Amino acid sequence: MPLTHPHLRFKAGNAVTLLENGVQLFPALCEAFDKATRSIHVETYIFRLDAAGRQILHHLKLAALRGVRVRVMLDGFGSAQDEQAIQTELLSVGAQCRIYRPEPRQFTLKSFDFKRLRRLHRKIVVVDSRVAFIGGINFEDDYLTPELLNRDVEGNYLTPELLNRESDPRFDYAVQLTGPVVADAVHAQDLLWLRLNWRLLLRGPRTWRHLRFRHQRHRAALYPATGNVQAALVLRDNLRYRKAIETAYLEGITQAQHTIIIANAYFLPERKLRYALIEAAQRGVKVKLLLQGKIEYRMQYHATRWIYDQFLGAGIEIYEYLPSFLHAKVAVLDEVSTVGSSNLDPFSLLLAREANVLIDDAAFTQSLRQSLEAAIVQGSKVIEHTLYARRPVLTRLTDGLAYLLLRVGVALTGKGSDY
Repeated sequence: MPLTHPHLRFKAGNAVTLLENGVQLFPALCEAFDKATRSIHVETYIFRLDAAGRQILHHLKLAALRGVRVRVMLDGFGSAQDEQAIQTELLSVGAQCRIYRPEPRQFTLKSFDFKRLRRLHRKIVVVDSRVAFIGGINFEDDYLTPELLNRDVEGNYLTPELLNRESDPRFDYAVQLTGPVVADAVHAQDLLWLRLNWRLLLRGPRTWRHLRFRHQRHRAALYPATGNVQAALVLRDNLRYRKAIETAYLEGITQAQHTIIIANAYFLPERKLRYALIEAAQRGVKVKLLLQGKIEYRMQYHATRWIYDQFLGAGIEIYEYLPSFLHAKVAVLDEVSTVGSSNLDPFSLLLAREANVLIDDAAFTQSLRQSLEAAIVQGSKVIEHTLYARRPVLTRLTDGLAYLLLRVGVALTGKGSDY
């Protein structure tokens, strides 16, 4: 049964395919770009010019050269390292590329602007206004990790192949969608693109007709059913949808009767979400958390470990994923699942633009559950409550200090009491 909050507009008649890691997403994207006849619209947080990024950029340029309208929006922080090169290459073939909140090029007062933390963290790609790709996977090599973010003398990224290193790919998910729910993705992208190009509105009625055309593109009649899956696009922004993703999680956790599995890269939920998980476990729901075990950012990792005790004490199972960096942002809530870009931490829930897809379908949710269970069994260590309680004093102090520092950061948003 679908969740019922007003911001959760489930639409029937969709087809949804689960994509695991870039190894499945990137070929699907390039194939869709090659088949595009009218338009491609891309939003992403990180776009790197490594091997994977260059392949995606190549197919985008090919589409633009054959007359497809290509629009790309990059986050000014996540893609700062390569944004200018990407923008230059896209503009050279007639594509459009905009930067969301560009980073200051010099150290000025703007460097201290709190708005710099409000990033475009969502990852949405729509092709021909018919096929959408939404998830948490950035445009970068699955094997590219922070310690490998170096370049050779020619400016190429040093990948594990070049360095003769062996590693497992970054663990993440996306979905490919067709059907009525794609209309919401088109609408969300158009509104944000317009916001970054608002000066067109000042040019008079000639630009307003373009808005009327966009409105027609969002009519449900233009998006016929392609399957039998109910799905809803859930957005988070700093105006209208500040709490939409958090509310979706809360309602799903509250309604769950059997199983909750949450895989989250950066997990520091506010108190309401924590208490909802604890209450679910206490009423007999099997609750499992799959979190990062391989440290990517030490402060977030240690802050998360500080709150393990209250979950373990309530009977919640915690697993840390070890083969590679866990970057997933997904959940299974009985027969409803969610896949998207939003972590359960202050950055995602209080500051960033995010996009998740809620899927109310037993078959899809079963496939996601099996994938997560396999990751738990094959590549994770369980956190034992007794061993956790006996961790060294220095480790406890590190965890507590990291949590305190993040609480101070959250306090600057005015939401410190929620955490």
